[in-house]
Amino acid sequence: MVIFAPLFAIFAFATCGGYSGQLRVSVDCINKSDSNLSIGINFAYPFRLNRVEFDVPMCEGRRQERLYLIGDFSSSAEFFVTIAVFSFLYSLLATVVYIFFQNKYRENNRGPLIDFIVTVVFSFMWLVSSSAWAKGLSDVKAATDPDEVVLLMSACKVQTNKCSSLYGPRWSGLNTSVVFGYLNFVLWAGNIWFVFKETGWHKGGAARYPASSSEKQATAFNQQVYNQGSFDQSGGAFTGTGDFAQSEYSQVGNYGGPISYTNQ
Repeated sequence: MVIFAPLFAIFAFATCGGYSGQLRVSVDCINKSDSNLSIGINFAYPFRLNRVEFDVPMCEGRRQERLYLIGDFSSSAEFFVTIAVFSFLYSLLATVVYIFFQNKYRENNRGPLIDFIVTVVFSFMWLVSSSAWAKGLSDVKAATDPDEVVLLMSACKVQTNKCSSLYGPRWSGLNTSVVFGYLNFVLWAGNIWFVFKETGWHKGGAARYPASSSEKQATAFNQQVYNQGSFDQSGGAFTGTGDFAQSEYSQVGNYGGPISYTNQ
């Protein structure tokens, strides 16, 4: 995660934030002098298409009309790029901490806990932003379709004029940004488990099992000592107390009762 997270974040916001596209249409009027056979329309991030203006002939002398593309898709694009930038910055910070401040990171549970919470948040934000940007990109493609743009021109509504699309934008860069968005989600979501293992929640849960095993071993050992003590008493074993030892011997003779000898 330390290696790939910054790279994937760079690819995500670079392919989206650095995009610029162009489409080109033509208007062929009856009067050829009024025609414009190459009308270029440029747009770029953050895809406020309603601010993209272009002039087209009206096929009425030298008159032209100024048109605008339809839609403002800046919110989803900017949200996606913002998450990518903050993800990149946090990944760099985490890399520095892991490499140079590993001891302080493991001193208490605060560092791993913060890291775990931030990782969960970024995983969720990557999923949301990537999904929102995928929908926004679909809308951008529809709004910049040359065939749809031609319908905005008044000259193209006259059957005697011929309007056509020359070429549309290339979407490979923006498609790549969506792919890297979901790859970032998979990367951060997969890292949740590894960060969770560093927290006290995981370590505290794992510590219970060795403790229970130790208690069972101690109980078994005490039981064994107790049984050994019982065996010593019943067999007349030698026991020591203090600096002296005492032993008892019992003998049953042919006389009326037992005779006991005690040596001290």
